[in-house]
Amino acid sequence: MNNNIYITGHKNPDSDSICAAIAYANLKQKLGMKDVIAIRQGKVSSETQYVLDYFNVEAPKLMTTVKSQVEDLNIDPVISVSSDVTLKTAWEIIKKQENTSLPIVDDNDSLIGVTSLSNLASHSMDAWDNKILSRSNTKIRHIVETLSAKALYIKDTEETFEGKIVVTAMKPESAEKLIDEKDIVICGDREDAQSIILNSKAALLIVTGNHAVSEDILNKAKEISCSVIVTPHDTYTTSRLITQSIPLSYVMTKGSLVSFSITDFLDEVQETMIENKFRSYPVVDENNKVLGTISRYHLLSKNKKKVILVDHNERSQTIDGIQDAEILEIIDHHRVANVETANPIYFRNETVGSTSTIIGSMYFENGVRPSKSIAGILCGAIISDTLMLKSPTTTPVDKLILSRLAEIAEITPDLFAKDMFKAGSSLDGKTADEIFHTDFKNFNLNSLKIGISQINTLDVDSVRAKKGEFLDLMNSKIDSANYDLLIFLATDILEGGSETLVAGSRVDLVTKAFGVTPEDNTVYLKGVVSRKKQVVPPLTTAAEM
Repeated sequence: MNNNIYITGHKNPDSDSICAAIAYANLKQKLGMKDVIAIRQGKVSSETQYVLDYFNVEAPKLMTTVKSQVEDLNIDPVISVSSDVTLKTAWEIIKKQENTSLPIVDDNDSLIGVTSLSNLASHSMDAWDNKILSRSNTKIRHIVETLSAKALYIKDTEETFEGKIVVTAMKPESAEKLIDEKDIVICGDREDAQSIILNSKAALLIVTGNHAVSEDILNKAKEISCSVIVTPHDTYTTSRLITQSIPLSYVMTKGSLVSFSITDFLDEVQETMIENKFRSYPVVDENNKVLGTISRYHLLSKNKKKVILVDHNERSQTIDGIQDAEILEIIDHHRVANVETANPIYFRNETVGSTSTIIGSMYFENGVRPSKSIAGILCGAIISDTLMLKSPTTTPVDKLILSRLAEIAEITPDLFAKDMFKAGSSLDGKTADEIFHTDFKNFNLNSLKIGISQINTLDVDSVRAKKGEFLDLMNSKIDSANYDLLIFLATDILEGGSETLVAGSRVDLVTKAFGVTPEDNTVYLKGVVSRKKQVVPPLTTAAEM
């Protein structure tokens, strides 16, 4: 079962979203929670990549949904066997375990088939014809194993048989008429019968009751290459058991085999189980190695993925499948929106400029000194979200935490900010779609669907040059996803304002919110650099008017 706790920022993650997730996962691990993993929902921006590379930190694993998967179930452990195993051995293995099915694997431990208790029981009830060992390619070692026999002479342990099975429960003269060359013959301790069997050039002589075999018989068997084995079972039991020496490869389910991957989603698994009526199904990993089995009852007690949200609490911004997950915590610095939880949770929301400020505070509150690399990425996130403490969202707490973290990270914030913004603000080689979705968020304001994209740049002229491409993209998104309003903010880091493109049926909200009327879908918002504090609040008010 997957016991991981996933920490994720919002879709189209910015530096704060990714760095806060990494740092909070690290803090949890230092506090004793070992199964905590930072994840991301989208591509790492060039700015964020610069921060991660500078401090030698790997980007979080990309994970776009927390829908319940097979890995979230309490999978039943199971023994896997080779297709060379006999029916008798398979039956004994299944009876010893709670599971009623048995996955069958090849030499590389990859799943190739399956058998079940009912499957084996059905075959044991079949009236096998007397040449079944020939058709099933049963080897002499299978027979020796099944009959708990002692081999007195075996021509070849891999020997198979072309003939039929004969039980000589009659006079030797009568038996002679039944035995053909290469047959498998079961007999007792009568030496005269054994001699006739060898004269008939049988391929295998099975002596029951643990009776001794004379030197003369054994030497004669060797001369004609007839294998001789002795079983402790009586003749009746031997004749019943011998067909259980058939290898699983002859009876296993192959063509209609249904298995599930550890990463399969449970809604898809449920549909497959409805279509198929098997009692249990093998579960395999990415290399087709068997991990266990699941049945219908597993779906009744499925475990939800556990998630911690950072830098957002808006349903439209969070990871897909969140309705199937259990939210444990939310750490954020935005408005309280509409993510719902089934149980009370730890929710920390502070009016600071960056979620990473809160995470940094939590390190110090818990008496944990962050490493140089963790302190460094938190610095990068705080600098990014507060525009090097110039954003109106900046608070004294941001300044204090940045100062403490910068000392640990051994950086000068002003100098680091200059290089970071330069690395992150270049638009060269990027498409309009890539630029627009670098940091794009959805908002539901008074039943209106609004999308706001923001980039920080030192080259606003490059945005102006691509204006037509941006507007075409925005209008296409409006048509395909039914947005009422789309806004694209190209925030000039040096000038402290935003070149703003707008599109949609509710452009009037921009006029109401900012007191300016866009011309040709464009307006420059002087002094506006914060989406959270300077754009969303006035738009919310305008939407309610």
